[in-house]
Amino acid sequence: MPLLAGWSPGAAPLMTTWGEQLNPDSVLDAYPRPQMVRSAWLNLNGLWQFQLASSLDHPPFNQTLNDTILVPFPIESALSGVMQPTDYAWYRRLLTVPEDWKGKRILLHFGAIDWQSKIYFNQQLVAEHKGGYDAFTVDVTDVWQFDAPNELIVGVYDPTNKGGQPVGKQNEQPQSIWFTAVTGIWQTVWLEAVPQVYIKNVLLLPDIDRQQLTITITLNADSSATQVVATAMADSQTVGSAQRYGSGQLILPVVNPHLWSPEDPFLYDLQIRTQTVSGQNDTVQSYFAMRKISLKQDEHSRARIALNNHIYFQIGPLDQGYWPDGLYTAPSDEALKYDIEMAKKLGFNFIRKHVKVEPERWYYWCDKLGMLVWQDMPNAANRTLSDREQFKQELGAMVRQLYNHPSIVVWVVFNENWGKFETQQMVDLVRQIDDSRLINANSGWNINGYDEGAGDINDVHHYPEPRAPQPEYNRAIVCGEYGGLWREVKGHTWAPYTGTGFASGNALATQYIALTDSVQNLIKSAGLSAAVYTEISDVEAEYAGLLTYDRKVLKCYYLPIYLANTRTVTTTIEQTVLQKATSFRLLPNFPNPFNDQTTIPFEMPRPGLVRLEVFTISGQCVFSAEKWVKKAGLSQFMVDLKQSASGIYFYRLKGGNRSAVRKMILVK
Repeated sequence: MPLLAGWSPGAAPLMTTWGEQLNPDSVLDAYPRPQMVRSAWLNLNGLWQFQLASSLDHPPFNQTLNDTILVPFPIESALSGVMQPTDYAWYRRLLTVPEDWKGKRILLHFGAIDWQSKIYFNQQLVAEHKGGYDAFTVDVTDVWQFDAPNELIVGVYDPTNKGGQPVGKQNEQPQSIWFTAVTGIWQTVWLEAVPQVYIKNVLLLPDIDRQQLTITITLNADSSATQVVATAMADSQTVGSAQRYGSGQLILPVVNPHLWSPEDPFLYDLQIRTQTVSGQNDTVQSYFAMRKISLKQDEHSRARIALNNHIYFQIGPLDQGYWPDGLYTAPSDEALKYDIEMAKKLGFNFIRKHVKVEPERWYYWCDKLGMLVWQDMPNAANRTLSDREQFKQELGAMVRQLYNHPSIVVWVVFNENWGKFETQQMVDLVRQIDDSRLINANSGWNINGYDEGAGDINDVHHYPEPRAPQPEYNRAIVCGEYGGLWREVKGHTWAPYTGTGFASGNALATQYIALTDSVQNLIKSAGLSAAVYTEISDVEAEYAGLLTYDRKVLKCYYLPIYLANTRTVTTTIEQTVLQKATSFRLLPNFPNPFNDQTTIPFEMPRPGLVRLEVFTISGQCVFSAEKWVKKAGLSQFMVDLKQSASGIYFYRLKGGNRSAVRKMILVK
């Protein structure tokens, strides 16, 4: 990687491919807020002046700072070029904008700064902010100068775990499940030009039962003369529109909605524009999905999680959102997308984002690719009243900021009793902001705690085998963490490997399949609604990932994991969301276990071509056959595996756009 303007990356124990190829002139350059996109914007990511400090008492006005940092990578990260721990620091940059921004308001946006920040513009303090995970905006119009460069200075203070604010897994002495601390700017910084009256905020609430979208518009100024028009599009065709004057609600009809699900993540385009007498109009491009998450009782009166009014089992990985080279900040938008794509490839349908909040583009990719999200609130010590007030403030900010993303279906308030206080009141706080999603009050309450009965979900943790709480009629039961299967891949470790683990990918996959069998048993016996496997990738000295920390190696072949996960999901979908023909069924083979030959029956709702494939645990296809089914009803394949060894096999039936998976055992 080239040295540029005094900057070069630090020497991290591991680097991702994206980090190795990073161009400092083009850093995270995609528009950072996909649900409120404007055309007139300027990305401020890149090289800034920088220096460490001992306090924020003396802003370095009109001074050239003594170091360089690559924004928006945290100070402690290799990609920042600094890679040093600190409590205090200063950033400085000189700014100009295009001439055609004259006469407009100029907004300065910060995606996130950890933790406390002071923003100075042309030697004036224009904003102070506390909160390491939420975005904030500063209107710098009144202090902007067009005849000379503008001096932006950002002071940051972050006590990490010496303080009581939300920190997640950050620790100044990382070890075990606690990871390297981050400080300072860690999400995109950008400027935006808007008219004098502009759209300040948009809230989107879909209702699939009423077939409508409620849009709450907030303008920066209370102007009853400003008309607001919202138009929804599907495949470039208008499906609905609504209008009003000034701030307030719009009800936009969406007749016969195309529902969003992981199998079919359909997004509607949305344009919101203002019309004023002056002709200075604002336009934002957005999107939404018609999706519902709720509880529904099954035939045994047990509460189950339902997607779009159908019981829908969720299986997904724990995702801690760390990168070896960028720590909290992914080295590129492609990297941010990659973990989600890999989770999809492995057959997961949701991700639990663990005690960290991501940049909005991560949620955009979940929306677009079709990945449900359980969003954790980053944990805090919460020992003092002021700490607890700060926690409430940041909890509310997280929910409001991410409100519009259809992928998010569960808010997780506390994890394993860490910093837990006033549990029911915290659930009520979240519910007052967002009553359209489920709330998990305390994931893993059974770890050094007790269940207070709050929220919509009863969640226990257990390693390595999954466990389930007792079934309830008013709360869904889930296993919020299980698994944690370790495997070392030499040359791809952050720190010395000190644990025991699996020697091969096949051994890891075999145990993973055994754990999903246990998940299925809990679905059948207890009505389990979801299970979270630890975890999608290694993090520092924690080697429980399916991917290595540098994302360069998948520790086992993907297909057995995909088939095991798919089998778990498809066997529990009630009138499956995607498949309209519920009589498309793949039945258990017989005999099972079998010796050499077995019969695989299936049912088709109508005539058609079907294909059967049989895979080993390492993903090798050892048998395939096709047949044309001449009439609806039961049919079968005869499978001969004389040339195959004893072991676990998966068989998959495909017919049109439908498929089903089961497991069988060959014993010789």
